[in-house]
Amino acid sequence: MTKKLRIFALGGNQVSPTGRVDPETNKQILPDIAEQWQRAAATVKLLAKIVKAAPEHDYILTHGNGPQVGNILLRSEYAADILHPLPLDVCNADSQGALGYMLAQLTNALHTEGLDKIAAETVMQVVVDANDDSFNDPSKFIGQAYTKAKAVELEQKQNMTLKFYKNDDNGNEIWRRVVPSPAPIDIVEIDIVEAVLKSGNIPIAVGGGGIPVIRIKPSFEKGQEIYRGNYGIEYLRKAQDGQKELAIYSGIEAVIDKDLSSSMLGAMLLARAKERGEKLEAELTIFTDVDGAKLNFQKENQVDLRHLTLDELIELEQTGAFPAGSMGPKIAAARKFIEAGGSKAYITKVDLFAQTLLGKAGTTISR
Repeated sequence: MTKKLRIFALGGNQVSPTGRVDPETNKQILPDIAEQWQRAAATVKLLAKIVKAAPEHDYILTHGNGPQVGNILLRSEYAADILHPLPLDVCNADSQGALGYMLAQLTNALHTEGLDKIAAETVMQVVVDANDDSFNDPSKFIGQAYTKAKAVELEQKQNMTLKFYKNDDNGNEIWRRVVPSPAPIDIVEIDIVEAVLKSGNIPIAVGGGGIPVIRIKPSFEKGQEIYRGNYGIEYLRKAQDGQKELAIYSGIEAVIDKDLSSSMLGAMLLARAKERGEKLEAELTIFTDVDGAKLNFQKENQVDLRHLTLDELIELEQTGAFPAGSMGPKIAAARKFIEAGGSKAYITKVDLFAQTLLGKAGTTISR
């Protein structure tokens, strides 16, 4: 029997939108904790109805953390005179726990729909390459929205790197901070994800793309195999010929794209199921704040892309149709997922999911 898995990847903006401006004061609206909880609750109520419509399937929930991790980092920087600074990997862990806690309201929503399931949030580490090119060319947007003038000021006074994000509804430029975003290459806690699925529950996995870590290579000194991580921490064991290296990890400052991590998660689960001789069909849905992928986004000649084959998607990617800081990673994630054996990938809004399955909204990518 073929089992079906649906992976739902929520953007951090789903909980904490950026770029909203109060029309009376012309100041940016920053959602407080109450609003973030309310938005999370509204989202998981919609997800619970999706699960109720097909309870026989397995589900995984992933999420971004761009606005939240940026705010945590900014708060740490402003408090630098009185508190120790927080490295970006720790900011990721903080946001992953807090957002996982908020989105675990899915448990409440499932129970009100009559489903005896639990959404299990897990703080997860995702492995990256310390030599990834992104460390020299930051591209991941985090934190608040700024005007171009404010962005220039922040770059000069606070040593931040900011880039153009998008235009608001009135055509004004929105700029945001950018940080390195290395490609994910492995998931440390992948066994935990499978264990939660096997129990019949719903994992909340690779939140914010996962806490970025690198695998440490050992050095050998005086008969000892030594793994040196951050903060002077060492792990030692006796060196022996032919001994397999230990899987030892240490954090690195970056924010991994959650769509790429979600795509890799799906690919790993498909590969592991195949190794066990199990039949698994998997779909990836990337939820965002726009109705699918578009050509010429926010221009007069904008075109909705309702359905793309893998070949069509690759051809458009090669033309540079999808910007690196916005739709580009979502398209790349969808492509990688399909190439790894995923059956379909969707890019849509949460409230348009049912219409997207019918081809009337969002973007559907298939073989």
